[in-house]
Amino acid sequence: MSQQPSASVFVRCSCGRLHWGRYGAAGLLLFDPARGVLLQRRAWWVHNGSTWALPGGAIEAGETAVDAAAREAFEEAAIPPDAFRALSASVVDHGDWSYTTVLALADNIDAKVANTESAEVRWVDPDDVPGYRLHSGFAAAWPALRPRVGQELVLVVDAANVVGSRPDGWWHDRHGAAERLRDQLARLAEAGLPDPDDPALTWWPRVILVVEGKASGVQPVKGVEVLPADTDGDSKIVEVTGQHREAKVLVATADRELRRRVEALGAATMGPGTLRTQLDRLSP
Repeated sequence: MSQQPSASVFVRCSCGRLHWGRYGAAGLLLFDPARGVLLQRRAWWVHNGSTWALPGGAIEAGETAVDAAAREAFEEAAIPPDAFRALSASVVDHGDWSYTTVLALADNIDAKVANTESAEVRWVDPDDVPGYRLHSGFAAAWPALRPRVGQELVLVVDAANVVGSRPDGWWHDRHGAAERLRDQLARLAEAGLPDPDDPALTWWPRVILVVEGKASGVQPVKGVEVLPADTDGDSKIVEVTGQHREAKVLVATADRELRRRVEALGAATMGPGTLRTQLDRLSP
C-alpha cells in the first residue's frame, strides 16, 4: 500500500530558500481586544529557534490552511479550535510554496505552552510586536498584517437590488428569491470572500442581508443576519453602514445614489454581478 508523503519536510523554494511544509504552511494570528496578539517563542532547537512568531506549522495533505492553523495552535499553545472566530486569511505565495496567516478574534482564551516546540507563549500589544526578536518571515509579513489585526469585513447586501439583477423569474416570488440569495450568502460566509482589491487576502465576512417589501419575512440562518427595512431599503443600508465604521464595510448594490451615500461613510461597494460571480462558484 502506498503512503502519502510526509508534509513535515523542508522544501527548496524557487526563491532560493528552504521552507517548512511540503504543502505549504499556516499560522494563527489570534487577537484578543483586551490582551493583544498571541505570540509564541520558538524552542531553541527548531528552525529559527528562540525567535517569536505565531503558532503554526506545515499543512497536511488534504487539510485547509484554516484547519492547519487551528490544529497547530492547539498542539503548540492549547488553543481549542472552537474558541476563536476566523476573520481573514493572508497568503504569501511563492508559486511552489505558500504561507497562510489566519487572522482570528478571541475573547479570554487561556493559552499555554503545549509541546516542546514552544518555549513560551505571550499576549503582546500589537504596537509592541516589532520590539521582539521575530522570526524573519513573520517580521517581513508584520507591516502588512498589522492593519488587519482584529479587522472584520461586514458585507451588507441590498437584497432587492441583487435579486433584481438577474431576470430569472424572481418577480413571481420575491420572498423565495430572497431566501435563495440568503442561502447562497450563507455558503459564501463559510467558504470566504476574496478581497476585491487584494488577491492575497480572503475574508470570512459578517453578512447582513437587508430586505424590504414582500421579502421582509425572510428569516436569518447561520452566517447571515437578515434585517427588514423600517421604511425603505436604502435608508436601512445607510443606517447599518454607519453602525459599523470600526469594521471594513462592503455594500453590494448597483444603485448609484446608495453607493454614493455609503461611500461617503467610508464603505466600499460591489456590483451585483461581482457578488453573483462569487455566489455562483459555490453553487451546489
